[in-house]
Amino acid sequence: MKKWLTAIILLFVAGALTACGGTESKESGSEKTTATEETKEIKIGATAGPYSDMLNKAIKPGLEDKGYKVEIVEFSDYIQPNKALNNDDIQANLFQHTIYLENFAKENNMELTALISVPTAPMGIYSNTYKSLDDVKDGATVTIPNDPTNGARALNTLEDEGLIKLDPNANPLTVSEKDIKENKKNLKFQPIEAGQLPRSVESADLAAVPGNFALAAKMDLLSALALENMLDQYRNVVAVTTVNKDSQLAKDIKEVVESDEFEKIIDEQFKGFGKPDWMK
Repeated sequence: MKKWLTAIILLFVAGALTACGGTESKESGSEKTTATEETKEIKIGATAGPYSDMLNKAIKPGLEDKGYKVEIVEFSDYIQPNKALNNDDIQANLFQHTIYLENFAKENNMELTALISVPTAPMGIYSNTYKSLDDVKDGATVTIPNDPTNGARALNTLEDEGLIKLDPNANPLTVSEKDIKENKKNLKFQPIEAGQLPRSVESADLAAVPGNFALAAKMDLLSALALENMLDQYRNVVAVTTVNKDSQLAKDIKEVVESDEFEKIIDEQFKGFGKPDWMK
């Protein structure tokens, strides 16, 4: 009987110790979760190029000052950054303008929100033929983007520079060649893929090149004969999921972008970028 009693007591003690060990392991895991939350580890996506640079130089440092550990994730296309955001693989992204964001979200049934617009590389009118738009001759060729959104931007810019007149009743976001009401210099338009526009400077008299493609081709924005007076809908935005638009992270991102330090870095390192209305 004594042997049986001893065995039962030993089993009871062993069970109690195991239970205690399980509790300690669970508590350790809980402490680890809390520690991770305290470091505020986040990922922000961007396409490689100027907006990845903007995140690294002008936004990441400000967030790190607020206690975040920030990883910048670069993408090579305009589809994956929104998919990653929607899947919570990243917590924000910066690469697209409002029109693209809204259309993409609608077409893919995603709840994404533009948090704040940032300075954006504008479309420029470039030429190796002319040194001034005042010198443009009758019948000059002009290459413009063949997609509707960037095509409209090109025509609006040409109108702002007095080279054409568009139908005043047309929506500036959707204008096309059919909306041209006056073309005194008989400009000949050649719509081509946006990615080919930097090359077209060599062959056309004028080329309307979107800022991101100009920078990718190592073109100097300030060498353009004219830069776009960009509508805010075309300025790039920091996007988040709609459910997180009022989160602390969203508030902190806005605070960083609205800071004097952010604008100082833009002025020093992103020359030629057009500022959104809220910064003016």
